[in-house]
Amino acid sequence: QVQLVESGGGLVQPGGSLRLSCAGSGSIFTTFTMGWYRQAPGKQRELVASITRGGSTNYADSVKGRFTISKDNAKSTMYLQMNILKPEDTAVYYCWRWPDLWGQGTQVTVSS
Repeated sequence: QVQLVESGGGLVQPGGSLRLSCAGSGSIFTTFTMGWYRQAPGKQRELVASITRGGSTNYADSVKGRFTISKDNAKSTMYLQMNILKPEDTAVYYCWRWPDLWGQGTQVTVSS
């Protein structure tokens, strides 16, 4: 059974950086669109960034210029590099594979 496992979350000060990783299995990274969602307390889950099997990327307006999504097909791993973090980026971040495969989530907290 295909699984997605996130890592890299934690506590960081405003203006800091974190890199999230999503490890998967098999050929999902070359076959499906994948991405990162996040859900803050009391809010709906929202798409942060996505990457197609061909490598085209898309970002939410709120993270453009600060976050970068990438993947390493050989390592079956997807990344989210998050720079210039803001308190409003605090959320649980989920790895996602189209259409409905999810990781367990990793907490990102931006606070001084």
